[in-house]
Amino acid sequence: MNNKILEIFIPGPAGRLEAKYFKSKKNTSPIALVLQPHPQYGGTMNNKVVVDTFRTFMENDFSVCRVNFRGVGKSDGEFDNGQGELADAAAALDWLERENFDNCQCWVSGFSFGSLIAMQLLMRRPEINRFIAISPQPNVYDFSFLSPCPTSGMIIYGKKDELVPNEYIVELDKRLSSQKGIKIEFQAIADGNHFFAKNEAIFVKYLDKYIKKETALY
Repeated sequence: MNNKILEIFIPGPAGRLEAKYFKSKKNTSPIALVLQPHPQYGGTMNNKVVVDTFRTFMENDFSVCRVNFRGVGKSDGEFDNGQGELADAAAALDWLERENFDNCQCWVSGFSFGSLIAMQLLMRRPEINRFIAISPQPNVYDFSFLSPCPTSGMIIYGKKDELVPNEYIVELDKRLSSQKGIKIEFQAIADGNHFFAKNEAIFVKYLDKYIKKETALY
């Protein structure tokens, strides 16, 4: 397999967005966009969880892109409290779709703050048919906009997440599992913290298993 990851720049609403991109050799391969954690807490597209997620998609023959939001790394602009970052994510998805117009599936994934942006993007883009939200923070961000959530996906989190009390995840699970016609899998990592430190291998295993199961349908 050709593991050539390209460094690219995507035209975004606030200027250029720095991104990494892997193009699958397979025609009609699925596509995935992977979003970074909070820029004001040191988050970038080179965060370990983001890179592990990107590589897992890559190894499952996706054309996959991860992107630095405005003001991060070599991306133009400055932090915009989520609104601008959502516009950046939409621009990155536009670019990814243009490059892979014959894709068979469209996935979005994000870590921490990135999971909020991923889920907001999901609500606006009907072509997204799977998502993976990693370590979401329903205690910090309001996820009530997900009613109803338009597509099935996975939420993966650490039972020992030091930033998110467990009852908030339980509450989110309760709200989303009552919705008809979609299935959202909540996957806990027993010893995992917010960043899955020392649990990276388990995290990747669950990710890989879910991706394989959901792409087998196509």
